[in-house]
Amino acid sequence: MLTSFRRLSKSVVGRLIAALFLIAILASFAISDISNFGSGSLGFGLGDSTLAEVGKYRVTDREMSDVMQRRLSQVRLQNPNATYADIAADFEEILDELIDQKTLFAFADKYGFRLSKRLIDADIATLPGVTSFNGKVTEQSYAQFLANQRLTDQQVRTVLSTGLYQRLLLLPAAANARVPAGVANPYAAMLLEQRQGEAAVIPYTLFTEGLKPSDAQLRGFYQANLRRYMIPAQRVMRFARIGAEQVADVTATDKEIADYYNAHPVAYQAREIRTISQAVTTDRKLAEGIAQRARGGATIAAAAKPGGSNVAVTTSAPERQAYASSSGEKAAAAVFAAKSGEVIGPIQSEFGWVVAKVDSIKTQGGQTLAAARPKIAEQITTQKRKQAIDDLVDRVQTEIDNGGNFNEAAAAAKLAVITTPLVMANGKSRTDSKYAVPAELAPALKVGFEIAPNDPPELVALADGEAQVLVSPAEVVPAAPAPLASIRDRVTADWVREQAMQQARAAAIAIEGKAARNMPLADAVRQSGKPIPIRPYSGRRLDIAESPDRAPPVFRALFTLAQGKVAVVPDAQGRGFYVVRVTKIVPGNPASNQPLIARVRGDMQKDLSGDYAAQFMTALREHLKGRRNEKAIAALRQRLLTSSN
Repeated sequence: MLTSFRRLSKSVVGRLIAALFLIAILASFAISDISNFGSGSLGFGLGDSTLAEVGKYRVTDREMSDVMQRRLSQVRLQNPNATYADIAADFEEILDELIDQKTLFAFADKYGFRLSKRLIDADIATLPGVTSFNGKVTEQSYAQFLANQRLTDQQVRTVLSTGLYQRLLLLPAAANARVPAGVANPYAAMLLEQRQGEAAVIPYTLFTEGLKPSDAQLRGFYQANLRRYMIPAQRVMRFARIGAEQVADVTATDKEIADYYNAHPVAYQAREIRTISQAVTTDRKLAEGIAQRARGGATIAAAAKPGGSNVAVTTSAPERQAYASSSGEKAAAAVFAAKSGEVIGPIQSEFGWVVAKVDSIKTQGGQTLAAARPKIAEQITTQKRKQAIDDLVDRVQTEIDNGGNFNEAAAAAKLAVITTPLVMANGKSRTDSKYAVPAELAPALKVGFEIAPNDPPELVALADGEAQVLVSPAEVVPAAPAPLASIRDRVTADWVREQAMQQARAAAIAIEGKAARNMPLADAVRQSGKPIPIRPYSGRRLDIAESPDRAPPVFRALFTLAQGKVAVVPDAQGRGFYVVRVTKIVPGNPASNQPLIARVRGDMQKDLSGDYAAQFMTALREHLKGRRNEKAIAALRQRLLTSSN
């Protein structure tokens, strides 16, 4: 809110902490961090290829050119005809971001602030699209991610290191900003200010009558506005999908299911549980007496009672191996071969003489092969299909690596090929409004518009991670203006509109001139001879500040003019002009709106945090004696702007 208000009142403030712009330029994956600040100091004596230097780190013209090229590629996804001129305003911001990156690295080097490889690896694992089918990061999945993003491992690590340094160095410097209520009061008062005014509404449609261009005028207008009538670059794309549909006939065989079942007896065979009572004593005669009484029907505990403390009595339900370790292998063999209710012993073990009784035998769990078959089949089938997809991908990639073209690579894996009509970068066709490239193929479409027709086809992982697509352009139609004959009516309408807009602007300026000399706006409009309506307007600055993008130009002008002043304001949708006059200003009273003061303080504290970060970044540059080579910077900017790319 306050930031919008400041923009409205043309105040100068520091940039807010926002998404790291450099990462958006370097790659199409998103990593949220705070942005860099600072402009650096002037410097001389740097090489022609060095744009800036901080410590041992340099920003070279090659590095800057690469980043600008990536930025242009991003813009061309929405505007295929974009050139470096369209992103000229980004040049200085991108350069500052690169210099700030070098500053953070230089500062970390100087003071031994190191980032461990494990810390960066942890950030890599969180990047979208970096995991394999099983959700884990593998060498293959990471290599595929780098290929899709057209990045190197070092570039990714540099970007992530920059983000980590920002979080660890800039965030603490920008935290806990405080703004007193007295500082916020004047801003709150301005937000509560109310204004009233009036505006003459002058649509261009009042001036279209009788306008008709000659052939020469139409051709001249068309030639002067060719960029307005450009047809975006179009391509015929070829896609070959590698996914579940290619391996649908891959299933588990009877032998595989049976082999799996037999290889996992613990999981599927029934488990026998024996409850065993036993007595152990070092006296053989005493053990024989216990066995005799137990066979006569007494429990082991009762049979052992005459022996008193000379006999150890236990009852348990152990596994065979556990029982053998405590009572000996000979006793275990006899006990686990006995029937339920049978008394065994005495049997000598290393611990003494053992007398045991099998109190009960129960069977637990277990599945027959028939019962376990569906689940085993599903598990084996899933694994086999994943492997089959990997095999198809390997087969296609091997064909490409061996120099094969799209058709040869698709044929190697017997893939079905989808060929689109001519489509634009957004996947839509100019000749068929109903056609659009399926949304799931968007990643492949993006790559298809980046590679040249003679480049090898590329495999692109889809967003769901379940499939890959082989992609290559079959035909490329460069961006070009539409022929005049095919758009004559449109060009004529544009010419008429432009001529009418010029007349509407002239009428608005004439009305403004008279109103500025204290003539009532109604009289100035009447003298124009056109049926121009006058409408009243009123509002608070707060209402505009909260939604500046939706505020009509009339309201924005209402809060930039002094009382009684008048100005011409173009309509935001290009429909004409307004002549606006402010008739009354009512100052705001913040004392009646304490919540607003609190909101203003909060917004100012956010701005102040950004200022703290900016000052800290500037201080780092100055401390490290960062330098800019303005001559080399100007030369690179000029070279890019005059480039034909």
